[in-house]
Amino acid sequence: MTNETDISKRYDVLVVGFGPAGAVAAGMLGARGHSTLVVDRLTGIYDKPRAIAIDHEILRHFDNMGIADQVLPYIAPFTASQHFGAQGQLIRRIDMVPEPYPLGYTPSMVFTQPPVEAVMRQHAESFDCVTVELGTEMTDLDPQAQEIVATLKDAPGEARRVAAKYVIGCDGAWSQVREQSGIKFEDLVFDEPWLVVDVQVHEDALGKLPQTSAQFCDPARPTSYIMGPKNHRRWEIMLLPGENPREMEKPENVWQLLSPWLTPEEGDLWRAAAYRFHALVADDWRRGRVLIAGDAAHQQPPFIGQGMCQGLRDVSNLVWRLDRILKGQSSEALLDTYTVERKRHVQTLTGKIKAIGQMICERDPEAAAARDAKILADGGGKPLTITRQEIVPPIEDGLIATEGTPARGLLFPQPAIVEGASPRLLDKFTGPEWRLVLDGRRIGAGEGEALAEAIDGIVVRAIVPQGDEAADPTALREKDGVLSAWFDSYGVIAALVRPDHYVFGAAQNVETLRQQIADLRARLA
Repeated sequence: MTNETDISKRYDVLVVGFGPAGAVAAGMLGARGHSTLVVDRLTGIYDKPRAIAIDHEILRHFDNMGIADQVLPYIAPFTASQHFGAQGQLIRRIDMVPEPYPLGYTPSMVFTQPPVEAVMRQHAESFDCVTVELGTEMTDLDPQAQEIVATLKDAPGEARRVAAKYVIGCDGAWSQVREQSGIKFEDLVFDEPWLVVDVQVHEDALGKLPQTSAQFCDPARPTSYIMGPKNHRRWEIMLLPGENPREMEKPENVWQLLSPWLTPEEGDLWRAAAYRFHALVADDWRRGRVLIAGDAAHQQPPFIGQGMCQGLRDVSNLVWRLDRILKGQSSEALLDTYTVERKRHVQTLTGKIKAIGQMICERDPEAAAARDAKILADGGGKPLTITRQEIVPPIEDGLIATEGTPARGLLFPQPAIVEGASPRLLDKFTGPEWRLVLDGRRIGAGEGEALAEAIDGIVVRAIVPQGDEAADPTALREKDGVLSAWFDSYGVIAALVRPDHYVFGAAQNVETLRQQIADLRARLA
């Protein structure tokens, strides 16, 4: 046991790593009032873009955190991605679902990471209960019965020990938290060398570039092209056998690779970095009171831009659980489903990303021609359009209702609610809490409240279409019928929704709803 005099301070949670996942975790914990220490061995934000894509689920979390308006200046819609085959022919499009948007935001977006990351950090630092120490490294974790004792070393080399009830490792692909906890990576078998190039394109050269994002599935040199916000353009270029990654990062070689699109006089090279695109997932995401998230827990190829999104899903999944445990509302057993949910989600999505990546990375000309023919045949002889949203899976296992329950594990829609001069999104009326959302055309708020009183802190709201005068007068009115159409499509009268916006289950009648509430109450205990 650790000598009490060795402990300089105690916290509810220690977050190791202050990148996007760590900053969002700290902000969410701070908003819930938990004493949180965040440490990062670096002293500032990396000033170049790495992640480039987010989606409506992540912007929903930003909105819940109160930072959406601050990040929106650095965000733009993600243009459709056109896939071109070996002969340069269009073979497929990947786009986003049409309006009215299911979560209330543009479904797919691109962003500029450094200023968005700065907003995340400022949000975390705004809470009195959150302490941030940069230039500080975690060097040792010592699990005790009721806490974890961590050794921290500051920039001058001074060491001290702190204690926390829980530790979250958001410290990246080379995570010390993961290593010291004995957690291993499982290889999902994808390993390809690529060069990622970011360019600030001069205004007069933008018109000569493709006007949508693109995948050039050319077996001679597979290449991805992504339109970032404003004049930011990214190329991801496959490196060929025999090419030295460090040599290929040199500006003269980068501009040679970019020569089909740009000359050095037409843009400023922002970043060129060689990577090996991996598919890895941790075997377990928890060792007692130590948990991992983000790149510490998984890595996937970037072909649909889900890397940072996955990390933020991890912490949004984790924080509401820790919140309930720290407040004494649930036992520590609530953490048992964290690995179950997030690992399966990552494995399923990574499988889909790998399939897309293997299609793009095909180097054999005959196999590439056969690939192109099959994709076109699947579209009935013409390029098929699929959406990014159908690629991202639901939660398939964990803290959700029994198999066969309608809508279990799906993201819950967020309609615009008509109130006053301008509509506001549903979360403004409920917050990111446990919710019972009712189809007000079929069940009233009063009946729902009576059923749900068994769940501590649950929010109950009835929703009806705008103009439905026969409905419960206390019900919220939705503008575009998004939620009413959702209720109709699943034949349900109500949905139990988690704080991270995933559906626990939806019920077709009052008796089934009563059973689901009893099940949920038992599992939250």
